[in-house]
Amino acid sequence: MERLSALWDEDAYEAVEAEARALQAKAERLRRRSRGLVLGQFARFMATAAACGHGRGARVLDEMESLAAELHDTAGPYRLLLLGVRRNRMVVLNAERRFGEAEAEGVAVLREVERLKHLTQVWRLELSVLAGLVDALCGQARHEEAENIARGNLPRAEGRSLVALHCGLVDDLNAQGRHAEALTEARRFAPPRVREQSGRLDMGTAAALHGLGHRNEAETAARQALTDCERSLHPEHPRLRQARTLLADITADGPPAAFNNS
Repeated sequence: MERLSALWDEDAYEAVEAEARALQAKAERLRRRSRGLVLGQFARFMATAAACGHGRGARVLDEMESLAAELHDTAGPYRLLLLGVRRNRMVVLNAERRFGEAEAEGVAVLREVERLKHLTQVWRLELSVLAGLVDALCGQARHEEAENIARGNLPRAEGRSLVALHCGLVDDLNAQGRHAEALTEARRFAPPRVREQSGRLDMGTAAALHGLGHRNEAETAARQALTDCERSLHPEHPRLRQARTLLADITADGPPAAFNNS
């Protein structure tokens, strides 16, 4: 388990998924023991989380829903595992543009998180879900709500959640046509590299530059985003299609495409 966590921190999604599936197979051989059951559930969580981060979340959505059903009545630390599964499901729903369902899942998880705050540290999970909620609301054109959540939580965010909230705010400002503010936000600081967000900030920068009429700079940023996506994400990741669409719009000198980059 510690090795899987270490690989996850390195964004080594392929290795995480492979080793988690091997651990799952081992757990199935021990399934008559309680440890085998717990080990198997953790392994499935890590495998599906890695697939989600890499951009293959749609393929494991059914497995995530099955695992969530298994964990539904759990308590204590197993409850956090359930909420992690549901957070990942929210990410997939956003990627599949099922924004209303993603919002409902996020709100439900946040209610659970609120009840657990006095028992254990849940702030990382909370911020991660809030970042997903920004994307879900932006996808439904509820921009003021999305912007308020992003701005209200950015000061306390770090790591993965900082990058997700930062990109979410840039996307939301672009979606409102506030391209100058989006560009300022995109360039306000250099966020840490998080593989699952590959290409996203450059796409937001490109969209802002395009909206401001800076076609050459926009094209450069869009090509950089596409290169980053192709290098770091699975070919099935929806962001590759979005990056290609954005680049095509810019090179055709048409209006900026309206999309959510989550």
